[in-house]
Amino acid sequence: MGTASLLMAAYLLDCAIGDPRWIPHPVIAMGWGISRLESLLRRLSAWIHRKDVSGRAARLWGCLLPLVVAGTAFAVTWFILRGIAAWSFWAAWLVEAGLIAATIATKGLADAGKKIADALAAGDLAGAREALSHVVGRDTHDLDEAEVVRGGVETVSENIVDAVTSPLFYAAIGGAPLAMAYRAVNTLDSMVGYKNERYRDWGWASARLDDAANWLPARLTAPFLLLALAFKGGDARRAWRTLRRDAAKHPSPNSGWMEAAMAGGLGIQLGGVNRYQGVASHRATMGDPLEPKRREHIVTSIGVLHLCTALFAVAAALLWLGWDIWR
Repeated sequence: MGTASLLMAAYLLDCAIGDPRWIPHPVIAMGWGISRLESLLRRLSAWIHRKDVSGRAARLWGCLLPLVVAGTAFAVTWFILRGIAAWSFWAAWLVEAGLIAATIATKGLADAGKKIADALAAGDLAGAREALSHVVGRDTHDLDEAEVVRGGVETVSENIVDAVTSPLFYAAIGGAPLAMAYRAVNTLDSMVGYKNERYRDWGWASARLDDAANWLPARLTAPFLLLALAFKGGDARRAWRTLRRDAAKHPSPNSGWMEAAMAGGLGIQLGGVNRYQGVASHRATMGDPLEPKRREHIVTSIGVLHLCTALFAVAAALLWLGWDIWR
């Protein structure tokens, strides 16, 4: 039972059951550890420097966050699997498949988008705003339907890489230990990778490492996204043109690839003004407003998510299968 079967088992397991609440999730432990480590490093740096550090010094201290957190995630997962393998190969295989599945969020991402679309289908705009508020940081209480749809499509699009194809990519290279290390980096970015006063310096290394970790997976995912758009009724050629034109406008060097392609494929415009605690933040637009944004666009984006990630998983598995046969 090689890497190919491990990848497919993990992907299918996530699609089937997602992240049941009764199973403790590794990201919860990562979040707890990150909070404690950040607090410890801040106190330690203040004691050593005799003041709260900022600027270059804070960036250097902040480099310890991804090194310790990702390194610990890798080491703990490796030792767990090694210990189980000493007892039973099959038990280790099953645990590793489960751990890789825990780093993937295909079902969770699709379910989040579906809640928004279902509320809109029922005419419950307030419910759709509430569902959107659980997956975005922007203010949602006064959004109209088109802006709720924009938020839903953007959420599904930008997380295709972070939530699915990147962990699969790292699992293909280094199994569950490397997939867990990636998930640790991604969790760090979501917790400290902000450009506000508190994290601009302390979270700099975590944010840059997350960008670097997703750079190649995002570009490897793009062809599968274009193919999925074509099969789901989108315009793949327009998606490619929009990706080339607009991807670089996005604040993230990686999320822009997914959002721009999705916008072009669906014929809608993403980006625009977001509000955070009442403060307007202007994000460059991607795609052209060829048609008004509707709930069906969220539904289509979920279908693209499923097909794109399935194709990516199958391709990764086939590459490993071919390698195993060739060897």
